[in-house]
Amino acid sequence: MIRAVVFDVGECLVDETREYGTWADWLGVPRHTFHAMFGAVIAQGRDYREVFQEFRPGFDLYAEREKRAAAGRSETFGEEDLYSDVRPALAQLRAAGLWLGIAGNQTVRAGRILRELFSRDVDLIGTSDDWGASKPDLAFFKRVAEAVPFDVGEILYVGDRCDNDIRPAHEAGMHTALVHRGPWATIQWKSPEPSELPTFRVESLLELPVLIAKFNDSAR
Repeated sequence: MIRAVVFDVGECLVDETREYGTWADWLGVPRHTFHAMFGAVIAQGRDYREVFQEFRPGFDLYAEREKRAAAGRSETFGEEDLYSDVRPALAQLRAAGLWLGIAGNQTVRAGRILRELFSRDVDLIGTSDDWGASKPDLAFFKRVAEAVPFDVGEILYVGDRCDNDIRPAHEAGMHTALVHRGPWATIQWKSPEPSELPTFRVESLLELPVLIAKFNDSAR
């Protein structure tokens, strides 16, 4: 049975469109150019951080984050950046008695923002910077499993990427749900892998309460 649901952050809970736009502004390139290059890099199976290298060779993402903060232009997100189905889906899952968590590749600063937004809604908020392990490393999912008070096979990990979320969570022994939004899911949705690995494929997080209930009923 599925007793715990853990969510990725970017393009699962948070629409990152605005934030990537601010990176284009920081680099001094048109937003549509940045987004086009972003899509090309993802489609080629490359790390998204290589997008920055295309515009500024030698770009150090962590150093530039510090420069942005010093300039009063820190990376940020808020309630207005959450996908519209996030709050009602969390409420429905909580009402169904499920243990909830949020865990993704995020900075310490992003972790603080997540706690401000969700501390009353979920039981766990963990980030790669907090844990010293990042996806797709299995060490990240081991940390998730250690933090959840159920067996690893009772955890559903929800994300938008096959490579960073679905495949490693599956390898760690978790159930998985692939949500169809954001650039990665848009590109990877029709690949053979999504139909083979995820426990669920959803267009909206609001589909999860019913799907999980049916799954658990069949497991009894």
